[in-house]
Amino acid sequence: MIKDDKRVRLFIGHYGSGKSEVSINYVTKLRKIVDGKIAFADLDIVNVYFRTREKKEQLRAMGINPIDSSIETDTLDLPAVSAQVMTPLHEKDVDYVIDVGGDNVGTRVVGRFAEHFVEGEYDMFCVVNANREQTQTAEDVIRFIKSMEETSKLKVTGLINNTHLIRQTTVEDVLRGQKLAREVSDLTNIPIKYVSCLRSLVDSLPDNLEGDILPIDLYLREEWM
Repeated sequence: MIKDDKRVRLFIGHYGSGKSEVSINYVTKLRKIVDGKIAFADLDIVNVYFRTREKKEQLRAMGINPIDSSIETDTLDLPAVSAQVMTPLHEKDVDYVIDVGGDNVGTRVVGRFAEHFVEGEYDMFCVVNANREQTQTAEDVIRFIKSMEETSKLKVTGLINNTHLIRQTTVEDVLRGQKLAREVSDLTNIPIKYVSCLRSLVDSLPDNLEGDILPIDLYLREEWM
């Protein structure tokens, strides 16, 4: 369950994994089940499109403190991280969710302040989309995980099966992704923590899937996309 995860949660994933969509859905669900302070950091300095910082006013309205780079723009990406990013790491009464960048550049940002993360006191979830060319085999996913761990200086603690084709996603897509996640889990001993999919598909999923179901609403894509 979301409320049982570590206080600090980081989300990583390859381009096209849906990492940012998963992380914003996660934090909005977290808001519904905890009463305390919640902060959400957008550290994705790599991808200028479909980013959570574009929704920060909506997050504020929900009672979530949005933190992003110190550059106040919706289109310009620079490797600049607000000093505010550090603060929730040391505030034990704040649930903290961090959307990390989609490749080594993004995780290198986290690596800058890795010493502020205490092992056993954070979760780093790897979001996997088996429909993406770079993460279609267990070997591909494990290679990606190892690369992200090396540059972030942190350890992945859970897998999220987010296999999708956006609005064209089928149950078969989700199940194929689950098979891949199971293979990765068997080889790495990293547990499958969540299965995320469009809310409209949830009732069609089998009851015996490993991992909690995380229904997805498309916050970061307009209806026409």
